[in-house]
Amino acid sequence: MNDMSTQLFEEAKKIIPGGVNSPVRAFKAVGGHPVFMREAQGARIVDVDSREYVDYVMSWGPLILGHAHPAVVEAIKEQAGKGTSYGAPTPLEVALAGLIIEAFPSMDMVRMMSSGTEAVMTAIRLARAFTGRERIVKFEGCYHGHADSLLVKAGSGVATLGIPGSPGVPKHLAELTLTVPYNDQESIVKLFEEQGREIAGVIVEPVAGNMGVVAPRPGFLELLRGLTKAHESLLVFDEVITGFRLTWGGYQGIAGIDPDLTCLGKIIGGGLPVGAVGGKRIIMEQLAPLGSVYQAGTLSGNPLAMTAGLTTLALLQHSTDCYEAMDRLAFSLCEEMKPLFARKGIPVTINRLGSMFTVFFTSDPVSDFATASRADTEIFARFFRGMLRNGISLPPSQFEAWFLSLAHNHEDMDKTLSACTSTLNNL
Repeated sequence: MNDMSTQLFEEAKKIIPGGVNSPVRAFKAVGGHPVFMREAQGARIVDVDSREYVDYVMSWGPLILGHAHPAVVEAIKEQAGKGTSYGAPTPLEVALAGLIIEAFPSMDMVRMMSSGTEAVMTAIRLARAFTGRERIVKFEGCYHGHADSLLVKAGSGVATLGIPGSPGVPKHLAELTLTVPYNDQESIVKLFEEQGREIAGVIVEPVAGNMGVVAPRPGFLELLRGLTKAHESLLVFDEVITGFRLTWGGYQGIAGIDPDLTCLGKIIGGGLPVGAVGGKRIIMEQLAPLGSVYQAGTLSGNPLAMTAGLTTLALLQHSTDCYEAMDRLAFSLCEEMKPLFARKGIPVTINRLGSMFTVFFTSDPVSDFATASRADTEIFARFFRGMLRNGISLPPSQFEAWFLSLAHNHEDMDKTLSACTSTLNNL
C-alpha cells in the first residue's frame, strides 16, 4: 500500500529526523509509515498514490471551513500578488486583531505571532513578568506547544510517543513547572495552599484536546478562576484548539469565565501559520515596545495568514447556524458509531464537544490523562490502519481529537460508518 508514500518516506528519513517535520505525523504509535498527501478539497484529502480519504485530521483543527475553501484560496491568491511579507505593519493585522477582540470580551489587546507555541511562550513570560513570580501550573496531558517550561507531563505527540518529558530541558527550568491532574479540584486547591505565593500563573486547555477530547467537570474552571484571583496569579486559557471551534469566540464564552490571558492559533489563520496572545490591557502593555517584556517575530502578522484568517472568521461570523450544523452532524456520527462497536463487543467511550471528538478504546469514562491512558492503544492502532485502508483519515494517535468541518456532509458520514463497519468486521 502507498507505494509512492513508501518511497518518499525512505527518502525523507535520510534528510529529515524521523522522516517528518512534526512528530504527531509519524505513524510510530499505529504502525507502518506516514501517508504522504498531494491535494485536498472540502472534507476529502488525496494521497500521492491518488487514494482519496474522508479527512478527520483537518490539519489538526484549523480547517473548520474544509480544505481549499474557494473564498480563502481566492483571498490568499489576491494577497500573494501584492506581496507575501513586508516586515512592516499592515491594515490586515489591525483588522484581524479587532475582530478577535470583538469575539473575546476578556481581551483588551492582542499580539499576533506565527504559532501557538509562540503564543504560549509569550503568555508564560508575561505572567512571570507581571507577577514577579516564576512557577507555572499546568495539567497532566494538556499540551501547550514545545516550549521548555511546558513539556512536563504533556499531551499530544509527547503522550503518543510515551515521552515523559524531553531531554534538553534544563532540570531547574522543569522544576518551575508544577503539574496536577486535569479536573482534579482537590489537588489544585492543595497546591495553591502550599505554593500559591510562588505561582505566576495557571495555564489550561479549557477543553482538553491533546489527551483526546476531555471536557472540564462542572466547577473546575470556576475554581481555577477563583484560586488565581485569590492568590494574585494569572489564569491563562490555551484556546489554540477551541478558539472559534465550538462557537464564535472561545470556550470561555460558553463557560462564562474571564481569563487574564488567552492563547489562540489554528482557525484564526485559516490554514496558514499563526498564533496570538490577548488579554487585559494592564498585562498586555508589558510587551515591548510599550513595556520591557520582549517578544518579536519576522513573520508575525504576515499578510497571507491575516488574509486567510480574516476570510475564515468573516464566513463563520456571518453564518447563521454553522456551529449548530457541525454539532448535529458530529452528534449523529458518534451516536451511530456506538452500536457498531457494541455489536463487536469492543468497549469504547466517545467524548465529544461540538465538532471535536475522540473514540477512546476503553469502557471507563475518560475525565483526565490517567483515565485516557487506560485506553487500549493496540486496538486503536489496528482500528486506525483498517479505517485508513477503507478510505478514512484519522489522527494517528489515540490521544488526539478528530475534527469535523463545515465541508463534511451526510455522504461523508455514510462512508465513515461503512468503513467503520468493515474495519470492525476484520479487526
